[in-house]
Amino acid sequence: MLGLYSDTDPKWVAYVENDLSTFMSDHLFAEQKAASNGFSFVMQYPELTGLTKFMGQYAYEESEHFRRVLTFMQERGIPLQRDRKSAYVKHLRSFFKVSDDKMENLVNRLLIASLIEARSCERFALFSKKAKDPELAQFYHNLIKEEVGHYKAFLSLAKQFQDEAVVDEKWEQLKRYEADYMKNMGQSALVHG
Repeated sequence: MLGLYSDTDPKWVAYVENDLSTFMSDHLFAEQKAASNGFSFVMQYPELTGLTKFMGQYAYEESEHFRRVLTFMQERGIPLQRDRKSAYVKHLRSFFKVSDDKMENLVNRLLIASLIEARSCERFALFSKKAKDPELAQFYHNLIKEEVGHYKAFLSLAKQFQDEAVVDEKWEQLKRYEADYMKNMGQSALVHG
């Protein structure tokens, strides 16, 4: 379904269960950053009506995820930590060089966003299957459908702005780059760490 080149080691779930504060805080801020990314696309590409329509809805949905995660944490008394920079996102962004071509940069950003959503989905699916807490497992299971929709939409949008064969090749290269990075991850309670 996701076509990722690596799977998260199931042992990662134990790191999360032993440090829900880190995991859910990281998830909360990932949702905030995703919503901000949606707003950023709208501001940088206002002339692309189809893109801005999707991004407006995307930002709304990610803001709603932020609210749901925060509410869950507060109801459970899970302490909120400070935001931290994502080494994962920084790594993905380093794959593409910034271009003078605005549309090239757009496609590259869409591919990175798609991969972030795909990895989130993969991790949430693993956690929802393996978590010992049924309420927490269900909470993450409920997010999967929307995350898959976002991953697919970003990939589809990228193909609207660049030749499909070029996008497919970039996508495969980016997924391989991400898989190499993920080989050393999974030993922390971070969503993408």
